[in-house]
Amino acid sequence: VQLQASGGGLVQAGGPLRLPCTGSENIFRFYDMGWHRQAPGKQRELVASITSGGSTTYADSVKGRFTISRDNAKNTVYLQMNSLKPEDTALYYCAAKLKFKTSYDYWGQGTLVTVSS
Repeated sequence: VQLQASGGGLVQAGGPLRLPCTGSENIFRFYDMGWHRQAPGKQRELVASITSGGSTTYADSVKGRFTISRDNAKNTVYLQMNSLKPEDTALYYCAAKLKFKTSYDYWGQGTLVTVSS
């Protein structure tokens, strides 16, 4: 599975940004998907995830501001980010795993999100 993330850029605090991540295979719908981020000097963290069945989870830091969704027909998962804060600045990665796996096996390249104050 190859993943291609995009949509990063520079945005002012309080603004929105949407990150799409497209998978290479038409079996995309069988994979759980996750958006991770890594800020400078910090460990990578899982921001949001969505199972193949559509169940979602969020890190406490983004609850109520970020929404993860998927369009299996387009092999794409989205991260809608609203009310962005400077502390959301990071390299954002999408990743995929099969349902029975505990860790993500497939990773896309990162897309940089910079939030200015």
